[in-house]
Formats: sequence, structure tokens, C-alpha cells
Amino acid sequence: MSSMHPFKINTFDIDGVIYMGKHDGVYPGKSDVIITGRSIDEWDETSAMLSAKGIKNEVFMNPARFENKTRKGSGIHKGNVIKMLRVQREIEIGIHFDDDPIQIKEIERINPDITCVLLQHELVDKENCRHKDFFDSGGE
Repeated sequence: MSSMHPFKINTFDIDGVIYMGKHDGVYPGKSDVIITGRSIDEWDETSAMLSAKGIKNEVFMNPARFENKTRKGSGIHKGNVIKMLRVQREIEIGIHFDDDPIQIKEIERINPDITCVLLQHELVDKENCRHKDFFDSGGE
């Protein structure tokens, strides 16, 4: 087991989990890891939003360009990151929290023994959208 993570950690999606529009969302623990479907093109607004929430966890962004990302592709990205954390970093993953059943299907296909928790709601869009308006609306 990695000395950086001497115990089981959880992984968290951003949109629909940590970020729920005008609602505050579910916060990761100090050692947990964030794996988002947000494109690397969205790093500036994503890091600003996490910083405003006081969240300093390690973040894995989707390497796909914004205009090319899909829900299925985001799920594959998340599944591959979880597998990398487990195999290369020898980190034990407890639960992955997500709000998208399409992405959870891909995560579970890549990691059949992973436990995923679906946060089911309609508070944020699941389709490809930018988040620069977070600060235009005062963080809501």
C-alpha cells in the first residue's frame, strides 16, 4: 500500500457530486481523489471552483478536448484512472461517487469489483457544458 494513502480512499466526480449548482454538494475527505469528466480545457474554472470551496484534493481531469468529450468517454477515463490508482499506486479504493449511470457503467466495466454510489438528481446538466458562470453568479 502507498505511504501517501495508508488506508482506503474514495474517489469523487465533480459535476453532480462536489458541484451541484446552487447547492453545496458532497465534499471529499482530505485523502480522497477527484476524478472528473471535465476536460483539461476546463482546468481554470475547475481549480477556481474547488479553491472557493476549500477543496485541495488531487484532481484527474479528462484529457479529451472540451468539444470531443462524451459521457461514455468520461466514464472510460474515470475507470482507467481508478485502475491506475489501484494497480500503479497500490491504493485501495472504497467507493466512487458519481451522478451519471452511463459513466458508472464504464467504470464498473473496467473495474468490476469497484463499489459505485449513484447520486441521482436533476440539479446539474449531465451533458457537455462550461462552468465559467460559477463566479459570474457569485459562486452559485
